[in-house]
Amino acid sequence: MIAILGTGKMGEALLSGLLRAGFKPGDVIATARRAERGQALRERYGVRVASNTEAAKDADTIILAVKPQDMASLLAEIAGHIPADRLVVSAAAGITSSFVESRLGADIPVVRVMSNTPVLVDEAMSVISAGAHASEEHLRRAEALFSPVGKVLRVPESQQDAATALSGSGPAYFFYLVEAMVDAGILLGMPRAAALDMVTQSIVGAAIMLRDSGEHPVILREAVTSPGGTTIAAIAELERHSVRAAFLAAIEAARDRGRQLAEG
Repeated sequence: MIAILGTGKMGEALLSGLLRAGFKPGDVIATARRAERGQALRERYGVRVASNTEAAKDADTIILAVKPQDMASLLAEIAGHIPADRLVVSAAAGITSSFVESRLGADIPVVRVMSNTPVLVDEAMSVISAGAHASEEHLRRAEALFSPVGKVLRVPESQQDAATALSGSGPAYFFYLVEAMVDAGILLGMPRAAALDMVTQSIVGAAIMLRDSGEHPVILREAVTSPGGTTIAAIAELERHSVRAAFLAAIEAARDRGRQLAEG
């Protein structure tokens, strides 16, 4: 039995992904802050909706999917209701496994995970780390939850804040870039729909090439960049506007903000 505590946008994305991966509605318990939200989840997915304490008692694996600023109160609510042999998966940005462990006690195994919204299309990037009491078996159980809906990568927990900024928030950077490219197409006289189609397919194709070719992105970019051509003119303009430096600063800011949220 799997419980998702805090079934908001990301929690619901994980819920729908688990069901697509073959879990039965009867295998999942969801919790929600508002009764109407719980009712909507029950009607949409057929899962059981319960209180946080009921879900924590009944589930073998408990996924904590609340916002970082709500984690302390959730842990205070469920502390003492989780048997020591359960697995707790923490999916809140910036929240360390030691933060969860110190509030639950009893040497409960915790695995920290950061996933992202492409879980909705089974293309998530999920990054997992073991807490102090989590074994290889616990990591494998966490991988089994997330691998059907995308790729899973193990990293040391010291890298989790960076992973949150890079891949957890990563889809937003991608959508921001698509917006800018579509606007550029409109500026050049293209209809919006046509510009969006061209940009979307170009980026999908480029992403698949990058994933499947094994080539470094520099090599793939250089293959498109002819001497004196259109692409190098565009790259030069991006460099003139310090776009690379802006991305570095933006992702660093996301990392820092994640830490601030965890601190409350």
